[in-house]
Amino acid sequence: MNNEIKRASAGQKGDKIRSDCYCQIELKSAVGLEFKIKSKVNVMYGKSIRDLVADIIKFYDIKNAIITIEDYGALPFVLAARIETAIRRLGIDGGKEFLLPFNKKNLYTTTVDKPRRSRLYLPGNEPKFFVNAGLHSPDGIILDLEDSVAPTEKDAAQMMVRNALRSVDFYGAERMVRINQLPAGLDDLKYIVPHNVNVILIPKSETAESIRALEEEVDRLKKLHNNKKEIYFMPILESALGIVNAHEIAVASKRNCALAIGLEDYTADIGTQRTAEGKESFFARATLVNAAKAAGIQAIDTVFSDVNDTEGLKQSVIDAKSLGFEGKGCIHPRQIAVIHEAFAPTEGEIEKAKKIVLAFNDAKKKGLGVIAIGSKMIDAPVVKRAQNTIKSAIEKKLISVNWDSN
Repeated sequence: MNNEIKRASAGQKGDKIRSDCYCQIELKSAVGLEFKIKSKVNVMYGKSIRDLVADIIKFYDIKNAIITIEDYGALPFVLAARIETAIRRLGIDGGKEFLLPFNKKNLYTTTVDKPRRSRLYLPGNEPKFFVNAGLHSPDGIILDLEDSVAPTEKDAAQMMVRNALRSVDFYGAERMVRINQLPAGLDDLKYIVPHNVNVILIPKSETAESIRALEEEVDRLKKLHNNKKEIYFMPILESALGIVNAHEIAVASKRNCALAIGLEDYTADIGTQRTAEGKESFFARATLVNAAKAAGIQAIDTVFSDVNDTEGLKQSVIDAKSLGFEGKGCIHPRQIAVIHEAFAPTEGEIEKAKKIVLAFNDAKKKGLGVIAIGSKMIDAPVVKRAQNTIKSAIEKKLISVNWDSN
């Protein structure tokens, strides 16, 4: 190496930073290794921090450098992500990845028709939000690589999200990642596909071709890493063109589990303002619901941006449910319980679901391949929705677990 200083850093520092760290690596020609580590939790975890830093530096075969760490309570997966980002920014990673052991609690899978009433968005480069997110019991947790991440920090967010997928306990919530807008988002896939992501959110989806390109790359990576676990897609429609092509997008991939709508970008695209009434977006929302239902997948509504307006959120969910939406995005944990409550089945919905499930169980006992209530035939998707309604009613204690025992 020549005599010029090569230095790179990653992470955050300052009095208000928590659950994160700052890392700087300065390469030298022949000074050996010098570690400058300052930590708020040095008394309890100083040795383990130093050991992890040393392990990573050894893994990347760095011989001569000054490594500076300012730690503000970062967990190991955060510390590792920041150090690896600095190393990559120096261009000396050699194409290798430093991967911490996989948390066995995160090995669960998902299903195409899993209820997705709530999905909590977390900025992909802000680890302080990650650890406790699952305690609020959202149906899904979205680690965001797109709009919430500054362009200069996209690489850092990729490292952080990858490590979070491996290390953070999601408490059973569906493990989701919103990638960047295609085609740039294709590069995000190698950081999430091998690490048991359940659902990939595809922002600003406008064509079926883009969904198929994504599917092709996911299939390639799954084969490369011998990943046999299913991964589903949730295209987000956020433009006039996306809405026009809604059904083509909905049926573009066998991996699609839902269509979602993003109204901030949509209303900007059609040259209007988003309002509480929502007249300006009725066509888009209705079109998306119809396209999703025609394709046999879920329809997911946009986020409600005023986290302090509980009544407004509740009414927004009721309106969304009346249009056929089955879930809604969240930007704050306090919105989750409100959304779940508003999406809870009504008495009439529960009674209808009971009849369908009882008819299904009776037909199964008799070995019948056809399910009917009176003269009306019931198909499999209707049965599945009824079963989900019953499950939701039991969870909300609206009916007993043994409701069908009489």
